Amino acid sequence: MSAAATHAVENQPPEFAARDLWRDDLALREALQREGGAGFADLVAAYGALAGGELLALSGDAHRDRPRLRTHDRFGRRIDTVEFHPNYHRIMGVAIGGGVAGLSWARPEPGAHVARAALSYLHYQAEPGSSCPLTMTHAAVPVLAREPSLREWSEKVAACRYDPSDLPIADKHGVTLGMGMTEKQGGSDVRANATTATPQSGGDYLLRGHKWFFSAPMSDGFLVLAQAPGGLTCFLMPRRLPDGALNGFRLMRLKDKLGDWSNASSEIEFDAARAWRVGDEGRGVATILQMVMLTRLDCMLGSAGLMRMALAQALHHCRHRKAFGRALLEQPLMRNVLADLAIEAEAALALSMRVARAVDAAPRDPAEAAFARIATAIGKFWICKRAPAFANEAQECLGGAGYVEESLLPRLYRQAPLNSIWEGSGNIQCLDVLRALSREPAAAAALLSRLEAASGRDADFDAGLDRLREALAMPEEAGARRLVAAMAVQLQAAVLLEAGSPIASKFCRSRLGGTAGVYGALDPSTGFDGVLERASGA
Repeated sequence: MSAAATHAVENQPPEFAARDLWRDDLALREALQREGGAGFADLVAAYGALAGGELLALSGDAHRDRPRLRTHDRFGRRIDTVEFHPNYHRIMGVAIGGGVAGLSWARPEPGAHVARAALSYLHYQAEPGSSCPLTMTHAAVPVLAREPSLREWSEKVAACRYDPSDLPIADKHGVTLGMGMTEKQGGSDVRANATTATPQSGGDYLLRGHKWFFSAPMSDGFLVLAQAPGGLTCFLMPRRLPDGALNGFRLMRLKDKLGDWSNASSEIEFDAARAWRVGDEGRGVATILQMVMLTRLDCMLGSAGLMRMALAQALHHCRHRKAFGRALLEQPLMRNVLADLAIEAEAALALSMRVARAVDAAPRDPAEAAFARIATAIGKFWICKRAPAFANEAQECLGGAGYVEESLLPRLYRQAPLNSIWEGSGNIQCLDVLRALSREPAAAAALLSRLEAASGRDADFDAGLDRLREALAMPEEAGARRLVAAMAVQLQAAVLLEAGSPIASKFCRSRLGGTAGVYGALDPSTGFDGVLERASGA
């Protein structure tokens, strides 16, 4: 037998990409229309084609060739810079030019936040690591807008131009923003921060201290928290001073992370770093909370996008791979698993886009603002918590092929836990929900109003709502996770029911009327055909 005859490649799926992520995602197309972003459909559609084509192709090297820290140049001068693969810069350029970081501010009209949410969801499917600086840049604008003297920063975010040059802001066409909140001794308890901010005669402050997690250290500016004479305060610290000098912060090392490899995260020290106050002294947490609704929403969108890409990979493989004489997609038990994953992914997207609509309407509608306040914490907890198990189940659909690095699934699996940790872990989200329920009547009322609006359409939903009302009567901290999980599933069901989604009753039956457990445990009478056709974009 010849050597060639021993290596016939059969029963292997074709390459996944290039893929139009907009065309293949019927649920996204419907959600953009339903939640008020239809006026931006052409822009989102164009980005979906880019994300599944050029960006997905570029993402491999951007992810594998991790950022490298250079503290000094060859002459011994401190430069404190991070080097990236060229593909990373191309991805950032496409994303910022496409509006992922700035559309909401470049076109501040109804529906802009919904459209930008769709862009963020699409981008995360292609290259999630770069979503970190994109999210922070987007979310920083409402904070910066508090200070008229920082208007140039907001304007250069809204310019939607990527400029990676290491120059003062006055010499740049566009800017990116990072964050530095967390310190070794405090973690989520930022009020324990020890970094000091000493006021200067010119109105700026000098920062001294450290940050245990300093995100996107290649950015042009950073929102940080430090202890001023009046208490914990928010500051904008530029990377370069107006005269071009490097500001007084030192990159100590880059974090060696489980995933998110294309993005740089660091530890830094402040050595008389100049910064400008944002908001009043002592109001740092209240000031920075203006970002939280936006960053939590992006955590939801990111996890929903990751689920969608994992599902797409599994569907693609099972459509083309045969076992026991039939395509995997034709096998009843595999169809159950894939249909269950498809239901979960659509529910995650539906809730995320509904919250995006609330964020969009919040400046004009107090009820939507109150709903956004509580729904972001609920959705952030649940959707991000569901993503790791989802990614693992999608891996299993590919078998061993999903466990090797040539597949996209290992990258997604490493990425999946991040959003449940970033911007406040699960416990932080649940405690925030309890706080909203006890201290903010408008938030609790807005949530119940949305749930009650969907009642009378599904018996399993109505029974679940009755159970939830009982649980809400006496919430307690030790049971917060159980309560918030129930709220999240009920809210997902409400959004699907109000949307008239063909999977709504299937979601209610399996999540509210059935027993929660492993994926692929749907009742065999669920009707998998329509679910799988819908998940494939039909």
